[in-house]
Amino acid sequence: MNSGSWLDRFPALCSIADAAGQRALGAAEVVRVPADTLVFETGQSCHNYLLVIEGSIRVQQLSANGREIVLYRVAPGESCVLTTTCLLAHGRYAAEGITETEVLAAAIPATAFRDALETSEALRRFVFESYGERLAALLQLVEEIAFERFDSRLARRLLLLAGAGPRIATTHQALAIELGSAREVVSRVLKHFAERGWVRVGRGELEILDPQALRQLAEKSS
Repeated sequence: MNSGSWLDRFPALCSIADAAGQRALGAAEVVRVPADTLVFETGQSCHNYLLVIEGSIRVQQLSANGREIVLYRVAPGESCVLTTTCLLAHGRYAAEGITETEVLAAAIPATAFRDALETSEALRRFVFESYGERLAALLQLVEEIAFERFDSRLARRLLLLAGAGPRIATTHQALAIELGSAREVVSRVLKHFAERGWVRVGRGELEILDPQALRQLAEKSS
């Protein structure tokens, strides 16, 4: 992929015409990262503004007691809010990012990014609009964890993972990480679902037997 074609994934960047913004985009290096690769880790400084062209990066955080939670994913056409925060504050990452698939991304060097941000209104607009959208999603995650019933959140997650089919290839631990809970809690609630005939629990997989019951539960917030 050449330096121009990757911009097709980011229509807002295609319209940047000022010299500073053009220089920053021209300094971008298109990189390909294998699946299951640690892109950044907690405490690491940030050297590039990353824009995902293809693939997915999972951003997760590890608590002091060893519990993991998925904060968000960076999908094609998106940037990483933690990366933006690090670059703006000259700080370090507070979480880690791992490629879920092979990822194709454009990396703008930190110096070029910061220089352009000072004078390119169009680039600033893109960066802060993306930042605002992701921050809103993070606040929604906090609200869900703090105020919503866990069984409702689990039901919603199962329906999302199932998509068009009833079978889900996942583990109790993976669900716990996605939902910011403990594996034991997930296992207990899944057992409750199974006893009601809503799901069938197998080794490394689940089967949804009563999607309507899960939908009704997913709509409950308290």
